[in-house]
Amino acid sequence: MARKLNIIFEDESILIIDKPAGLVVNRSETIKEKTLQDQLVEYLHLGQDLGPPATPEQAHASDGGRGIGGRAGIVHRLDRETSGLLIVAKTQKAFDFLQRQFKERTITKEYLALVHGLIKEKQGTVESRLTRIGKFGKFGIADRRSADGREAKTDYKKISNFKLRSFSLKKQISNLENLSSSFSKSRVNYLMHHACDYTLLRLYPKTGRTHQVRVHLKSIGHAVVSDSIYTPRKLLAFDLAWCPRLFLHAAQIEFMHPVTKKIVKFTSPLPKDLKNAILNLEKIRNFST
Repeated sequence: MARKLNIIFEDESILIIDKPAGLVVNRSETIKEKTLQDQLVEYLHLGQDLGPPATPEQAHASDGGRGIGGRAGIVHRLDRETSGLLIVAKTQKAFDFLQRQFKERTITKEYLALVHGLIKEKQGTVESRLTRIGKFGKFGIADRRSADGREAKTDYKKISNFKLRSFSLKKQISNLENLSSSFSKSRVNYLMHHACDYTLLRLYPKTGRTHQVRVHLKSIGHAVVSDSIYTPRKLLAFDLAWCPRLFLHAAQIEFMHPVTKKIVKFTSPLPKDLKNAILNLEKIRNFST
């Protein structure tokens, strides 16, 4: 079943899309399914024979379906399993203006993430160089002694600390035991110690590296819940039993509008699947350093 674009704002120069989890943003040779880029090509009639272009921007768009900026106007990306807000330019002038803001780091992005473990401090910053690890799209922290990787910075603020409700913990462990005969006592003990405590965070990436937020959180010992790449394997199956996908949502974005030159801000509420996942948790009161 084809997904419909969830457009929360549109004018003559930009679109703001609320992307669902599971939708790939950009086309590639390895992706066979329909992407957000494909949807935008259809929606904006890019690369189609619509007669002579009326404007230079329309002429630029008529390039075999790649569209504005070579990618249907998509100014930035989200990981496949991350939900939330994306800016799309409808003209080349708007695309270039927004790209400059990203390069100058004047666009403010806010994510919501549920991570493993109890973060005590109210706020913090993670800074490191990120580099590709292996051949399977995984990233990690570059060795400080080497020149590898690209600089990345993520600020975070704590919203709340949580514990998994006791009935949820017992229920999910029981379900996993029923599914796997190799579910040992040591595995149960591991989950009892590592699958109980969580922290909900607001995240403010200052750079836009691939998997930046996910790698930074893993590097400080707080992997995002249900992260199929960076959550420890012993925890992932348990996570997915009560949180069906990566708990990472691009909740807010603020930037200068390419035409009006006014600061605009857009927000996206936490999706229903992530709200339902939080129902398995109970807030820890008065937890601090």
